[in-house]
Amino acid sequence: MRRRSRVAEILAAVLLLSLSAACGSRLPESDFRHDDRTPPPPASAPLRVGIITSATSPVGGSAFTGPRDGAQAFFDRLNARGGIDGRRVEVRRCDDGGSGVGNNECVHRLVEEDDVVALVATTALDYAGASRVSRARVPDIGGQPIGAAYDTYPHLYGIYGSLAPRDGTPGWDGKLYGGTEVYRYFKREHGARTAAVVSYNQSASAAYARLVERGLRAEGYQVVTEQVDFALPNFRAVAADLKEQGADLVFDAIDAHGNAQLCRAMDEAGADLTAKVTNVQNWTSTVADDYKDAPRCRNALWATGASRNFDDTGDPAVREFREATKGLETHSQWQLEGWAAARWFTDAAKSCAARGITRACVDSFMNRSQGYTAGGLLLPVRFAHLPEPPRTNRTCLSVARWQDGRGWVGQGDMNRTCFTVPQLAYTP
Repeated sequence: MRRRSRVAEILAAVLLLSLSAACGSRLPESDFRHDDRTPPPPASAPLRVGIITSATSPVGGSAFTGPRDGAQAFFDRLNARGGIDGRRVEVRRCDDGGSGVGNNECVHRLVEEDDVVALVATTALDYAGASRVSRARVPDIGGQPIGAAYDTYPHLYGIYGSLAPRDGTPGWDGKLYGGTEVYRYFKREHGARTAAVVSYNQSASAAYARLVERGLRAEGYQVVTEQVDFALPNFRAVAADLKEQGADLVFDAIDAHGNAQLCRAMDEAGADLTAKVTNVQNWTSTVADDYKDAPRCRNALWATGASRNFDDTGDPAVREFREATKGLETHSQWQLEGWAAARWFTDAAKSCAARGITRACVDSFMNRSQGYTAGGLLLPVRFAHLPEPPRTNRTCLSVARWQDGRGWVGQGDMNRTCFTVPQLAYTP
């Protein structure tokens, strides 16, 4: 399905901790019926939205807060300008602690007690409460698809869209599909032919690495596999072998700390790369600090995603985001996507203002929002209910490269960097 390879990349850090995404069972048809009996709030009442974030979790305190911070910044700016049709947006935030129990508690509090009209920019390590959100018909707008929930349930609208039936079973008969566009890009645009995949000797890390290997081989790469011990990784040996093998690209299924160590080892070994490829979760302004001991590898970092580079301040929509987030210590691609999610909800709510901003009305807008771009911040988002998985898909790609002194530098027009690529099945 569309852009699943980047979603899988986001999953890698989570999978390293042996935490699996929540996969829901098929819901009874009665759960999908709309209930419009709840009257809309008074016209002057604030509009309540909820943001669920694994702000504290085993992955780390700041790993998942970017979308929340971007959405909050958008709503703060919106309220300063009068809100939606004169109504202030009241943001109710909930930290689920990165656990399924905590996530269900957040869903109960926001959906059933606070009666939010929508959830926005959900970023949950274990979205255990997804089925409850769906049953309540609360539109969940622009969430990060860390697990399979956004390809499983109706009324959930992930930031990258979905082609799956979303009938209560993940993907198609429990399988999701990822494209090979990232590998195609580096092969066609930069002549890469040999790619390395580095993983830990840990089941989830190794499984993700095998998925990357499949995609690379499907694109005709010579693939070098490297595995290190999770407890005592020998990155120097890996770096030496990568130099010996002449790898053009390096992909990984390791955590952020491991990546920094790997980069340092590659610098010490004198390994020359076309690209050390990372993902949207690591597309941040902290690269200079995170990779301070590896200047050569640092300047070979490339990121791919489905949203406009947050450092592209020549774009008016990005410039608006950056001006509104000046107070944040750092910036990231996930913050920009959280901002886009909040804008998406706002556009939906504005379309409903004349007849009443309700869950059902906002959900109806989301179902119709084919090709939505949040003013050019996102590649056109598509929601479909394809009965069969596509064998191929035309997918566009946002690409940026880190350069010291310049930050993340965009590589071409994301709306024109497009490839028709095979879709490979995997089990979430």
